[in-house]
Amino acid sequence: PEGGGRERSRHTHSTYKRGQNSKRHRPQIIVVIIIITITITTAHGPLSLSEPGPSPDMKLKEFSPAIAADDSDDETYLFQCSCAGLYQCSVTGLVFLMKAEGDVVYRTVPWNRKLLTQHHKKPAGPLFDIKCQQQSVCQLCLPHCELISTGGGQFLQVAHVNDEGIEFITPQQITESHVVINITGFSGYGNVKDEDSPPDPVQALVLLFYKPPVDPDLSSQLSVLLLPRNVVIRDVQRTRRKLIGDERYIDTSPHCKLHPKQVYTLSTVPEDDLITVEPKEADFDDEYYDSYFTSFLVSLRRILTDVNLSLKEKSSSTCVWERKLCIFSPTVGTLNHPPSERLLNTRSCFIEGISEPNLNSLIDKLLEKKAITDAEREAADAKQNKREKARFVIDTVRNKGDAASSEFKFLHELDKIFCGHLGLN
Repeated sequence: PEGGGRERSRHTHSTYKRGQNSKRHRPQIIVVIIIITITITTAHGPLSLSEPGPSPDMKLKEFSPAIAADDSDDETYLFQCSCAGLYQCSVTGLVFLMKAEGDVVYRTVPWNRKLLTQHHKKPAGPLFDIKCQQQSVCQLCLPHCELISTGGGQFLQVAHVNDEGIEFITPQQITESHVVINITGFSGYGNVKDEDSPPDPVQALVLLFYKPPVDPDLSSQLSVLLLPRNVVIRDVQRTRRKLIGDERYIDTSPHCKLHPKQVYTLSTVPEDDLITVEPKEADFDDEYYDSYFTSFLVSLRRILTDVNLSLKEKSSSTCVWERKLCIFSPTVGTLNHPPSERLLNTRSCFIEGISEPNLNSLIDKLLEKKAITDAEREAADAKQNKREKARFVIDTVRNKGDAASSEFKFLHELDKIFCGHLGLN
């Protein structure tokens, strides 16, 4: 059959040539395939894609997936796509190029480190189990944390893990933020790189989790995690909840650049005997994609309104990340004050501490309760960042008096611990 196939192919080709020679008067049809390159700027950086046939005006659309949790609290994401296009998940950073409608079901799963070691590879991102019954995903973009502008990413590949084993795919393209591959099959996909690849600096996150005091004890703890930028923060929160219990994730700007295997120290202001940091120093491990352990534990043996944190390279004392945090409200015991005054007292802690999803939900509720107008909602959405939006919202509502300020009670439904720290319970 193989030989017959080749023979038929040659026969067709020669017939086509004879047709051209004998019928020169027939018009020839020339088919031109145009490859369109789309460059898109996303929250994760510029994303460039090349794919035959997409529309020149195709725009990247962000979506929030439906999330389902099983009995073990493991979560699965669902994207129900109604038409072809380019879509980015707001939770994981994954980008799907869809050639048609389809339901994409995906989740993070643990790496088989033993299997990677057999091939002299190590993780360079989460491993995603991806399924699409309609087979309508034609291109997949996985977030990475390499610094491409300084020569990073040369050792990146994508591992395709399935029941038959593992294969390593050379990327079609590596942008500043994503690794791009064409796909036809579905199962596990994740970034990997060579075990002996140089420890070049990467884009990283400093994530903070606060464990509040339990009355009458005034001591509390702040866990500081050093992680690669392309971790899924929601997965970090879920894993920590299993390991540690109730914590409050502090939504502050986490971005920095760290060197793998380099030693870092964490310092605090104020610095006294009532604040301790353990250990004194910690390495940055760029392979943390399954277990999210604390790098530094800050123990606070008194109630504080503000704490400054500084992360420094031990060898050079260069500060690579610094933030001022409001982690506990000074307004405990002020529940009898008027609502507008309580908002004023908690203003700075609210601006620094509220997460963006909770802020957006609060704005929706304030609009529903007529505490803000449609125009004020639009003005809030136009703000450049979360802090500016939070500042605008609390000041707008506070200036309308006690009736409007009392509608902030909805915050208690969103985050009871944070609301309690603000003294708004």
